[in-house]
Amino acid sequence: MLNVFPDLDDLRIDYAWAGNVAVTIHRIPQLGRLAQNIFYSQGYSGHGVAPTHMAGKIIANAISNEWDMIETLSKIKHIQLPGGKWFSSPAMSLGMLYYRLQDLKKDCEINSNFQKLYSKFCPGPLTFVLKLKKESKISKNVTNRKNTLAVRFPKNLVTRNLLSYLKYPLAAPSANIYTQLSPVSKKDVKEEFGNKIKFILDGGNSKVGLESTIINLVKKPEVLRLGGLDIKKISKVLKRKLNYTTIKSTKVPGQSKFHYSPGIPIRLNVKKHYLDEAFVLIQKRKKFDKNYFYLSKNKNLKEAGKNLYKTLRNIKRLKFKKIAVEKIPNIGIGQTINDRLKRASKR
Repeated sequence: MLNVFPDLDDLRIDYAWAGNVAVTIHRIPQLGRLAQNIFYSQGYSGHGVAPTHMAGKIIANAISNEWDMIETLSKIKHIQLPGGKWFSSPAMSLGMLYYRLQDLKKDCEINSNFQKLYSKFCPGPLTFVLKLKKESKISKNVTNRKNTLAVRFPKNLVTRNLLSYLKYPLAAPSANIYTQLSPVSKKDVKEEFGNKIKFILDGGNSKVGLESTIINLVKKPEVLRLGGLDIKKISKVLKRKLNYTTIKSTKVPGQSKFHYSPGIPIRLNVKKHYLDEAFVLIQKRKKFDKNYFYLSKNKNLKEAGKNLYKTLRNIKRLKFKKIAVEKIPNIGIGQTINDRLKRASKR
């Protein structure tokens, strides 16, 4: 919430609530009367803040015997899905999925694998490579004249608010200079580009800290880039084993042999660092050393992934000339961390 309303940072929240959202099939709220003195108002489909004050006024007028408006609204037929809650709730979710994907279907071919992954992980750190339809109006400058398109549904609220104002997709390249570290904050972007860019849309610090996982769904599912979503989770949803093999060609961003570099030599799988090296560790040690930099307190790989670029950039700011990294477990997000460090260590 503070990403959208930063001025609320110092305010105390006395009460907060959460739960299911009442969604109607036609997105029209339901108002009416059950008995002489019993009225109802429901089904605002996640947009209740604006119209509920109007509904309150309509019901207040009805209580004062001004019936015209509420009688008109109560005549709107309530559409119900058959099968009770065990069928209607999943069906409604699929209906909302269908509603959101209509624009995408105009440009890309989507299949059951996409629908499974989208419903499970989106919005989130997953990019889909889809086949473009011949009648697509997406600019060839965006697709590099290829017949595929990479599509992502970001979770960041500021970005999603921006997208809600657009009637078309947004083409968004990476906010880093080729081969260098990815920025994870506004400060990083400003440091990277200086006065080369006029505006920065500040969505807060990255919650994941790593680039998105990229999966090709044109034919057989294929992981093109490791990222912030563990490929084992993708495999579980698709019910098939997915492996990642380093791609020699640069099919997708971030696959160059040398990439994600802080511009400092890096040694990997180190047990003991030299005195002039910054030492990157996966968990805290009892011994204090001013050269120690921790990705996580207790070997949490998700936390380590979030802190990876932040830590490497901090080491660079402190003017270290060399970096040593202890062995990172090559499981889950650890695979992504090792992929980034391996590329950053190439010279």
